[in-house]
Amino acid sequence: MAGGALSTRLLGDANIGWHIRNGEQMLQTHSITRTDPFSITMGGQTWYAWEWLYDLVIARIHLGFGLNGVVFFTAVIIALTFALSLRLCLRRGADLPVTALLLALSLGASMIHLFARPHVLSWLFTVIWFQVLDSSESLEGRRRLWWLPALMLLWANVHGGFVVGFVLLGMYMLSDAILYYRCREAEEQKRLAARLRELGIVAGLSMLASLINPYGYGLHVHVYRYLSSRWLMNHIDEFLSPNFHGVAQQCFVAILLISIVALAMSRRKPSLAQGLVLLFATHSGLYASRSLPVSSLLLTLIVAPLLMQAVADARSDARLSSRLTLFLSQWHSLNARIGDMEFGFRGHLWPVAAVLFGVLACGQQGRIGSRRWMNAGFDPGRLPVQSAEVIVERGIREPVFCQDSWGGYLIYRLYPQNKVFVDDRHDLYGEEFLKDYLKAIRVAPEWDKFLSEKRVNWALLPAESSLANMLKETSKWGLVYRDKTSVLLERKDKI
Repeated sequence: MAGGALSTRLLGDANIGWHIRNGEQMLQTHSITRTDPFSITMGGQTWYAWEWLYDLVIARIHLGFGLNGVVFFTAVIIALTFALSLRLCLRRGADLPVTALLLALSLGASMIHLFARPHVLSWLFTVIWFQVLDSSESLEGRRRLWWLPALMLLWANVHGGFVVGFVLLGMYMLSDAILYYRCREAEEQKRLAARLRELGIVAGLSMLASLINPYGYGLHVHVYRYLSSRWLMNHIDEFLSPNFHGVAQQCFVAILLISIVALAMSRRKPSLAQGLVLLFATHSGLYASRSLPVSSLLLTLIVAPLLMQAVADARSDARLSSRLTLFLSQWHSLNARIGDMEFGFRGHLWPVAAVLFGVLACGQQGRIGSRRWMNAGFDPGRLPVQSAEVIVERGIREPVFCQDSWGGYLIYRLYPQNKVFVDDRHDLYGEEFLKDYLKAIRVAPEWDKFLSEKRVNWALLPAESSLANMLKETSKWGLVYRDKTSVLLERKDKI
């Protein structure tokens, strides 16, 4: 993945640019960023850099291994997430072919958000968190519950997705509370009460752990205000509902349909807690595109074992033909042998060797011997790579206005010589600023007012965008550079 075509894909989102530069700044100053350093419009304003720990790690990787290291680190986290999901599904009773199919669909659904960004760590943490909760009925599983506060301490300082951990905890507590009040057996009530107390203590400790961050409870307030802003949720692309004409979205639909079939066929129904998780995964996947990867993984972890159980149940169904029963029996036997081989396999040195090979290649600028195995870079077809080089070559030092999705790349390439007017840290800029920004980008009434008030003298825009075409037609602006991706324009009478 890291050395192939997907390396460009992982750098397809410019967001990673400001993560790297923020981490480098923290390494230089030996302090955690609390005010914005990158934007001319928000400079000095309070900034909740809630992914500060990821920024530190990725900046250190970048300093040592460049973009190859950034891409390889991301690829390893993604591979680890799906490998762990496969292992857990098999341990939960699923068969290998069905699990492989569901995980392939999950990977397809994840392509919509397959970028080098801290959210990939949230995928991994969600899988671990769910497995710990779901396996906590056993004695060994109960002991693992106490891992969760430690995991939350890390999660809350890496990505805002730590909220999902509390949602899952709440579902398991709600499930046990419902079962407790419906139960009529004293012993079972006693067991459920003890489990509720245990989950409550774990939830309390996890909440305390999440408060151990540079911003304290202010981080939780900030995340709540951000996620509860209807305007932001309705205007940020990754929070919009999926467009099901896309391949990634269709992969998620396929998982949903398979889940429905599995629930209908299997005699063993999911637990109440698992049912709540299924509802949560389905709703979140349908509500926001960015939720598709996590939703797909949660559905797979619950549904894959149910499909295996459905096949096992069908073997004893007298209504089926003898041929189909024989086929299902042979299928079951084959999968049992494959499962035994999988768990008995001791060739785990191969993944370790692959990781060591990748680290070695990253350390040699992507080369092993005379052959280049890795050459990660930003895609000039999606980002203004050449235009940024022109800005550097011409010694332009003024702030540059661009669309928000390009801001991270300009921060990566031009900071500190140039600052941006806007980037994709939407929680920093807020509703009012972004409303005015969208007026300018969409050439809505009074679009020029924003550019004048913000003293925009340089604009770097998509080549065929409405604003770029409008500025080229006005006498106030002149074309400096153009390529297939972007145009660089300068205001003739500087403000």
